[in-house]
Amino acid sequence: MKIAIISVSKKGRELAFDLKDKLDSDSTIIKCDLYHKNVKKCFPILFYEYDAIIAVMASGILIRSVAPLVESKVTDPAVINIDDNGQFVISALSGHLGGANELAGKVAGLIDATPVITTSTDVNKKLGIDVLAKDLYLSIDNTKEILHFNKAILECREISLTVNPDNNFDYLFDYLNKVTLEINVSIEYSPKVNTDEIHVSFDDHELTLKERKIVVGIGCRRGKECRFIYDGLKKSLNDLKISHSRVNLLASAEIKKDEKGILELSEKLNIPVEFVEIDKLKLFESSDVSKSEFVYSKFGIYGVCEPSALIMAGFDSELIYKKTSYDGVTIAVAVSK
Repeated sequence: MKIAIISVSKKGRELAFDLKDKLDSDSTIIKCDLYHKNVKKCFPILFYEYDAIIAVMASGILIRSVAPLVESKVTDPAVINIDDNGQFVISALSGHLGGANELAGKVAGLIDATPVITTSTDVNKKLGIDVLAKDLYLSIDNTKEILHFNKAILECREISLTVNPDNNFDYLFDYLNKVTLEINVSIEYSPKVNTDEIHVSFDDHELTLKERKIVVGIGCRRGKECRFIYDGLKKSLNDLKISHSRVNLLASAEIKKDEKGILELSEKLNIPVEFVEIDKLKLFESSDVSKSEFVYSKFGIYGVCEPSALIMAGFDSELIYKKTSYDGVTIAVAVSK
């Protein structure tokens, strides 16, 4: 998630600096930038450049600033509102698909504040279908149907999920077993459903959830054992709260194609691995990729795990887990649009 924090007062700016310092240490936060004052000028830019906006200001200023920019729950960024004293963290816009509810909870925990969530499914301890989609990195084909499904979930009606028996949906079952919010679902199997899709229905309402491609990029020291690479992978996926069965592909640079630990991990988890050509890594450009002068001095490329993940996730993919080191192993995770 790319976050912009904007403040208007001296006290708010101090809170913003403190919050940025805490968020920068979170591997799921790809970048966090600070802005101060110039609200009217900043908001039209931030609204389209960031996944989330944290506004440390009075709610009236925030509402007047974002109102002309709001378009859709599908495309609007997450917006959360914090008072200057850091007492309340309010999820103001895109609570589910944009991730504002989850971000509000995270930020509140970091600054010892009270999170304020108002979406109906959350306050009634129900699992919205759009929350399930966001948590599992699934796209929704017909977003207009979300309201009908969430209303049915609030009424405790049964929702039918149909999947292809030839795909591994352990990640879905694990998620439904662990999630603390309530949802009444039945699981059906049909070979007519595409292997990367989940068909959701009740009465005459239908929508399709489709897996976005998740790629784990791996870098490691020469000869690193599989168990150490696996430990790093597990920690990263735990941070993202997803099962390894949700991962579609492992990726690394071609200089690692004979790395025994990576090959063993691919076999152990039954996840295919691809090795990206050095020339592609040299040509790849992204402002989100961190650069290592050490790696460049050895291999002529600035990084392995982040660009490998992004390249194999496809055009316009994005990082959801920035390069993180685990005792000689680096892990990054990218997802397709």
